[in-house]
Amino acid sequence: MQVNDARSIYKGYRGFVQRISGKNAAVLFEGGNWDKLITIPISHLDLI
Repeated sequence: MQVNDARSIYKGYRGFVQRISGKNAAVLFEGGNWDKLITIPISHLDLI
């Protein structure tokens, strides 16, 4: 999934959906030596 929210610092980041709860998705971003799990509204994600 890729973040499409223009106001998000994660715009353009690609990650893996770990779980969905209601209208939100927990997305895992991995980058070199860091991992970050954040919650994003599903409407702000694009399937790539």
